[in-house]
Amino acid sequence: MTLQAERAKHGAAAYAEMRGSLPSPFPRTMGPNAGRYLQEVVESGLTCDMIGRFERAFAAAMGVRHCVATPGCTPALAALAAASGWAPGDEVIVSPVTDYGTLQGVIRENYIPVFPDTEPGTINLSAGTIAPCITDRTRAILAVHKTGLVCDMDPIRALAEKHNLVVYEDVCQAVYSRYHGRLAGTLGNAAAFSFDSEKTMGSDTGGCVITDDDALAERLRFVAHSRGAVQVPHFGRKHVVPGYALRMPQCTAAICLAQLEIIEEQVAHRDRMARLLSRLMAEIPGVRPLPIPDYQDVYSCWMFGISLEDGAFRCSTEEFAAQVAAEGVTGAGMGEYYLMPAALPFLQENAAGGVYPYSMPPASRRYGYDADSCPTARDFLTRFIRWSSFCEKYQEQDCELAAGMIGRVAERNRL
Repeated sequence: MTLQAERAKHGAAAYAEMRGSLPSPFPRTMGPNAGRYLQEVVESGLTCDMIGRFERAFAAAMGVRHCVATPGCTPALAALAAASGWAPGDEVIVSPVTDYGTLQGVIRENYIPVFPDTEPGTINLSAGTIAPCITDRTRAILAVHKTGLVCDMDPIRALAEKHNLVVYEDVCQAVYSRYHGRLAGTLGNAAAFSFDSEKTMGSDTGGCVITDDDALAERLRFVAHSRGAVQVPHFGRKHVVPGYALRMPQCTAAICLAQLEIIEEQVAHRDRMARLLSRLMAEIPGVRPLPIPDYQDVYSCWMFGISLEDGAFRCSTEEFAAQVAAEGVTGAGMGEYYLMPAALPFLQENAAGGVYPYSMPPASRRYGYDADSCPTARDFLTRFIRWSSFCEKYQEQDCELAAGMIGRVAERNRL
């Protein structure tokens, strides 16, 4: 297929054309030691162990034994998929509302993604929506904490233990969120993080996997850092499995280390502002903020979102979002593309055509992907408006300004 379209942008370039009256993440607030750590890398002639220093510091901050650093969040999740060692055609249950980066590794390793629906009124899956999707080919549950809202993980873990499944977390939007006092990323067998420049703990790029599983950590380093190679005496390297070179650069590690030193305070501020903004939004008739669960002690909000009540306004959600953006809410828009069963036409085509791994074998049944397979998530996203410019720069007056903008749009369009 030949596509003549503008390529997607990321980082500062994606925000450069956004206009509005609210704070933008860029230029990013940098940890005060960032320059010193970068200078160490240069002055050492690239011999300092900055990657190891960051890995040890982040593992200690998360309270786990292992951190394996990667160049980004998509590579982190790809490394986790590659290190899992399941067979082609095995199934991984994945949150249906996410980004392609969550799935790339699953797809490239020839596992088959299975999408449960979301819990009504939310943007995340639950144990109740996962349970009907489990088969004898299911190997793992990959739970995405979308926007920074943590999935209800205790019931998911209990369900996984009942069926002898692995639980992985995608924490790319939820660094330092807390669930019943526990940090997101420590609620399953392993977790992937993002330090890409637009994310909450923004470096130039970067990511990692954390785990308490010694064998998995070693497998991650072997497959993702050492390219699946072993040293054979009198011969040299032999690549015994198809591996990767998904290593975090030293300068990225330096910035990540500096950002780690300021992130907890920033997240605490994000939590306060997100809760204030949610309260203000809830006062606007017809507008509902994303619900913050009672079990969530800290909401590391990366993306703020609202949904419109059915029949409350005369305009469409898309028109409402455009008016919100015109009022000055930086980066406001819809997010229907987050629905993965609808956003991956190549997956739909491969499943329909029986393209490997959808051929039988290795697949043991037929699969289909479309928006109607997750009707709750589909309907939710048709009423959902988000802005990814939410950041630690927000102050109380910014929350009040945003609420005023959305309130004015709501009044103009109210039935």
